Amino acid sequence: MDSSNANQNNLAEQLMNKFSAKKAVIGVVGLGYVGLPLAVEKAKAGYQVIGFDIQQSKVDLINQGINYIGDVVDADLKQMVEEGKIVATSEYSFIDDVDAVTICVPTPLDIYQQPDTSYVEYSTQKIAEQLHPGMLVVLESTTYPGTTEEVVKPILENSGLTCGEDFFLAYSPERVDPGNKKYNTKNTPKVVGGVTKNCTKVAATMYRAVLEGGVVEVSSPAIAEMEKIFENTFRNINIALANEMAILCNRMGLNVWEVIDAAKSKPYGFMAFYPGPGLGGHCIPIDPFYLTWKAREYNYHTRLIEVAGEINNSMPEFVVEKIGIILNEEQKPIKGSTIHLLGVAYKKDISDYRESPVIDIVKILKKRGANVICSDPHIQSWTDGKEEYETVPATKEKLEHADIVVITTDHSTFDYDVIAKHAKVIFDTRNALQDKKIEHKYYRL
Repeated sequence: MDSSNANQNNLAEQLMNKFSAKKAVIGVVGLGYVGLPLAVEKAKAGYQVIGFDIQQSKVDLINQGINYIGDVVDADLKQMVEEGKIVATSEYSFIDDVDAVTICVPTPLDIYQQPDTSYVEYSTQKIAEQLHPGMLVVLESTTYPGTTEEVVKPILENSGLTCGEDFFLAYSPERVDPGNKKYNTKNTPKVVGGVTKNCTKVAATMYRAVLEGGVVEVSSPAIAEMEKIFENTFRNINIALANEMAILCNRMGLNVWEVIDAAKSKPYGFMAFYPGPGLGGHCIPIDPFYLTWKAREYNYHTRLIEVAGEINNSMPEFVVEKIGIILNEEQKPIKGSTIHLLGVAYKKDISDYRESPVIDIVKILKKRGANVICSDPHIQSWTDGKEEYETVPATKEKLEHADIVVITTDHSTFDYDVIAKHAKVIFDTRNALQDKKIEHKYYRL
C-alpha cells in the first residue's frame, strides 16, 4: 500500500472511530426544514452539534431553545440546547472546530427556471476556507446530478487539500416530508453516495450512528443526486395524472375520488395519487426542472416531465374557472363575490406555504375582482412576494357570510362539521368533507 492510500485509510478510520465513540463534532449549514431536524437528531444521538444560518433571527431562537419547525419536537430542541449539545451561530469560523459538516441550504430555480446553486457555492466556499485534513463534507440540498463533483468538489479542493485523500465528500439527499406522522428524519432510510469508496464509507458511518432508518450506499454522488430527482419526479408525474383525470371526470360528470378509491382496491400494479388545487412546497414543483435543465446538456428533451409540470401548474386556473361556474349557478359573478379560502399552506397540517397553489388562486381571483379572505390555523400572515395578507379564523359568521367557501388545504384542525353546516356553497378541492353531512350546496374537484 502506498503512503497516500495509507494516509487516507488512516484518516477515514480515525473519523469513523470518532463517530462510533460519539466524540465527533458535527456542523449543519442551513437550519430550515431540513437542517434543524437533522441537527436535533444528531444531538440526540450524543454528538456535539454546531448549527449555522445566515438569518440571525433563527440563530437567536435556537440558542434560546425556541423551535420554529413543525417536524421538530419543542422539548427535544430545548433539552439539547440546555445540555449544550446544540449551539447555533452565523459565523462560518465554526467550521474549524467540526469533524463533519452537512450542507442543507436552499437550491431554488432562477427566473429562467434554471437551478440556482449560489447558496451551495457560497456555503462551500466558506467551508473551504476552514477545511482541514480528516474532515467530512456532505451535501444534502436537492440538486441536479453532477453538482457534488462538478461544483462542490473543485471549490473544496481549491483549499489545497485533495478529495478522498485529505478530506471526504459525499452526497446524501434529504427526504423530509413535512407533516408526515409516520416517517421523519430519524426513521427514513438514507441514501449515501461518496466521491470515493472511503468517502461513502465515512459518510455512511456517520448516518448509521445517528439515524434508525438504515443507510443505502450507492456508487457515486451522481447516482444519489439522480435518485432524489427521480423520487420527486415520480410524484410530480403521478399527481399530474390524477389532476388530468379530475379535469376529465369533471367534464364527464364522474366522481374522480370514487374512481381512485375503486382503482386502489387492486392489490398490485397501482399506487393511489390524488388531485388537488395544484402543487406546492420546495421539492415536487421544482426538483423535476433540475433534471429538465441538465438533460439539455445531453441533447435530450424531457417531454413527460414538462407536460406534467404544465398540467400541475394549470390547476389554480382550473380551480378558479370551477369557482366561476359554481357562482354562475348561484347567479353571481366572481367580481364582487366574497370567496373564503380554507387553507394557505401547500399541504395539510403544516405552516409552509412555499410555492403554494393558493398564492396563484388568490392572485387570479383578485385580478377578477373577487373579495378574497383566507383561513389557516397554522399561518397568521403570508405574502405573495408583493402583498401581505392576514388570515382570519373560520368562524360560523365568516362561513355564512361567504358567497362560496373553497377548501384548498385539508388541515386536520379545521372544524369540518361547522363548515358543512354553515357554509352556503362549498367547493372542496381536497375531498375533505367526503364523510360529512352537508347542509347546503356541495361541489368537489
